[in-house]
Amino acid sequence: MWLFDSSWKDIAARKQADRAALIEAAKELLRSCDLALSDAYLRASAGEIIAHLSARTPGWTAERVTAAYISQAIDAHAATNCITEVLFQEALEAARALDKEYEATGTLKGPLHGVPVSFKDQYDVKGYDSSIGFSQWAYKPAKEDALLVAQVKAAGGIPICKTNVPQTMLSFECNNPLFGRTLNPWSPAHIPGGSSGGEAVLLACGGSALGFGSDIGGSLRIPTGLSGCFAIKCGEPRFSKTGAVSPNPGFETIRTIMGPMARSVADVKLACQTICGLPGGASEHLAPVPWRDVQLPKKLKIGYYTSDNVAENSPPVKRAVREAVAALTKAGHECVQFVPPNALEAMECFTALTSSDGYKELTSHLGPDPQDPSLFLVLLGPSIPWFIRSTAAWLLRTAVGDERFATLLAAARHKPVREFVHWTARRNELIDEFHAKVWAQHAFDFVLAPVQAMPALPHKATRTLIPLASATIYYNVLHYPAGVVPVTRVLPTDVWAEEAEDPGSVMLRTEMRKVYDPEAMKGLPVGVQLVGRPWEDERVVEAMGVLDAALGPRGFGPGTWTPAV
Repeated sequence: MWLFDSSWKDIAARKQADRAALIEAAKELLRSCDLALSDAYLRASAGEIIAHLSARTPGWTAERVTAAYISQAIDAHAATNCITEVLFQEALEAARALDKEYEATGTLKGPLHGVPVSFKDQYDVKGYDSSIGFSQWAYKPAKEDALLVAQVKAAGGIPICKTNVPQTMLSFECNNPLFGRTLNPWSPAHIPGGSSGGEAVLLACGGSALGFGSDIGGSLRIPTGLSGCFAIKCGEPRFSKTGAVSPNPGFETIRTIMGPMARSVADVKLACQTICGLPGGASEHLAPVPWRDVQLPKKLKIGYYTSDNVAENSPPVKRAVREAVAALTKAGHECVQFVPPNALEAMECFTALTSSDGYKELTSHLGPDPQDPSLFLVLLGPSIPWFIRSTAAWLLRTAVGDERFATLLAAARHKPVREFVHWTARRNELIDEFHAKVWAQHAFDFVLAPVQAMPALPHKATRTLIPLASATIYYNVLHYPAGVVPVTRVLPTDVWAEEAEDPGSVMLRTEMRKVYDPEAMKGLPVGVQLVGRPWEDERVVEAMGVLDAALGPRGFGPGTWTPAV
């Protein structure tokens, strides 16, 4: 019925025009704001903003800080197309109200008093759409704030905007028919990652002091890793998702984890300290445990790897891991290289579980919208007849010699409930096996791992390289807490040797080398993951701080972005 329907174009044009009008109106409002100290505001972390406002530092008010971040957000959006819903006028009004209240009472509203905050588009904000890029979901404003948004407001945070996502949010591209394509903040020719892509971009550009996204396969970690920010995916839900929309809300075998994204480890910790322990919605199962103070051993034992047997890691990705290891070793910690078990099997399990209904529910909301190219490989397996899929997998194994790609293709198909239950049991076995072979056998405090086998890809390259999300999906399947710390940037000298250095998919290696160009990718951020044991979210954030300090200043954090030329 939607084959020749172009109604989505009219909706997209209207939606984008509305957004542009709100941005222009905000520019007029900013003319009357004092932005003399904008540079100081933008170079301050969220925690430093609160400290200045609390101390009544001359020139520091919530209104002025919010105006500076709105101005920077407008510049960031002009360069990258990262914003979906514009809350600028309401943000300025909320900031003025905070200043007035603080002047009268001398008491901060809460631990996020005066901090400009942004949210991934899926979070409901009363009076605004949560379309997540579907034209059929546009112009259906939320009647209430998402619980997390309400909690941030109650803590004194000031929501300023919502940010862009990929179509269906099961991709690490960041493009949809309604709002268009978001660009990497360091190179407009490359992707920012996803699905919390717009959020990572806005933070990297300094257009927000704190952000919130979500993660089911790397959606907090991939964009922060590719855009140069920090994030934590808790092992179990500790941030509410009540009032956060999803194209597949009933899928819980791999949990969606809501969480913070920030420009510093300290701000990640601030968000966790503020929100964790607060009650969730009636149907949620959040741990009723406030963020705990933990002390790490002076000498940590950290396992690391540069190959996971799924995809060969590119030179800057390996270098990022080695630089992190060198910094930690110099700081007195023990780093031990090991082989991660069952990484391919974890990706196979994720593919099998998420494709069990043929992605029918996930794609049921597209309506007349054209399918984004980044979903090509995701949707390919279930869309072809079983005998073609089986033949293709056989050819991949026998003619191409790519057992890995064949395994993933074979897993992507419709399944009866009995087989779905089997794969759920296999997920639990993978958790047990990792525990025995890594945590128990090696007694590591943490695992240090790549975020992805490549730096940010050129736009549209995810069409054939979406399996690269396996590096983060690994820890979604295992339900482990994992944080991201930016380490370095791509250098023109990161030349990839012609001979394959690690085992990995032949198909992926071929596609990766087609688009890998260290000269074009020069300056793109490369981060690493720090992974902890179950229920050790606090320890992971502390370890992120240890690594960040060991690496030292390296051009990430507040005030480091300038628009790409």
